[in-house]
Amino acid sequence: MEKFKTVLDLHLKYSSALGYGLVTLLTASGERIFSTVVFQCPCSATWNLPYGLVFLLVPALVLFLLGYMLSSRTWRLLTGCCAPGARVRCSSGLRGAQVFAQISVAAALAPLTWVAVALLGGSFYECAASGSKVLEQYLCGNRTGCTDQLPLVPCSKDQKSDLQDLLKELKAQSQVLGWIIIAAVIIVVVIFTSVCRCLSPVSFLQLKFWKIYLENEQEIFKSQAKEHATELAKENIKCFFECSHPKEYNTPSIKDWQQISTLYTFNPKDQYYSMLHKYVNRKKESDSIKSSEGDVMLPVLGFVDSSGINSSPGL
Repeated sequence: MEKFKTVLDLHLKYSSALGYGLVTLLTASGERIFSTVVFQCPCSATWNLPYGLVFLLVPALVLFLLGYMLSSRTWRLLTGCCAPGARVRCSSGLRGAQVFAQISVAAALAPLTWVAVALLGGSFYECAASGSKVLEQYLCGNRTGCTDQLPLVPCSKDQKSDLQDLLKELKAQSQVLGWIIIAAVIIVVVIFTSVCRCLSPVSFLQLKFWKIYLENEQEIFKSQAKEHATELAKENIKCFFECSHPKEYNTPSIKDWQQISTLYTFNPKDQYYSMLHKYVNRKKESDSIKSSEGDVMLPVLGFVDSSGINSSPGL
């Protein structure tokens, strides 16, 4: 039991890093399977370029869109925006754009991993580049008959011919591009994280406390919601079969649910760790907690909106 508790504590402590690591591993594994089992370059001047680009970019696009779909922040941002009378609620364009940019950065991890791993392998790039008219002049130069032979390069791996030199050159270009993407992503992530932490008005230890609070709030919220929903369902079913009137249950109104479901904003005057925390501490029941003077949206506090009852929304 103690070992299980230790594993659970490690999961809660490093859940974000483990999640990104798992996504990276699965993406890299998927690319290897595609390149060795599914991918077969046609070695045609007409089809090499589109075929190679489709395998290189379309899976990356699919992973990018899945990144949006699996983010709870995406649905927190979009839910209710097209509902009647919601135009005012969703009119904070700058805040919405800022959150959308943060979601996009997180969603780009898997597609960039796919492209980088694919370029390191070289198969997709070799096929696409061998059918490119733009790269043809650069690759062939003054080589005789190179134009006709270039589309056949990806299929010449087992042949000892002049095509091997072109194949090595294409593989080298692909791997260099792959390492450039990996280095660029790491540099951008380090700079972005450093700047966000540097500009954070919240201290390092308070951020740790904040995350612990959110974990407990989500756990208790899920437990209480399940208990309340169960009691309400039991009462309604009982009254249906007994043809009686149900006793009164205090359930949050639509307005209450909307307020605690909005995007979190930080205000240095108050220490609220979530929209639920802010809601229960409002001064008057009629007060709105959606925005007030001094509220700002900080990238370093993006984990507040990312936390949810489930890690991914139910579609």
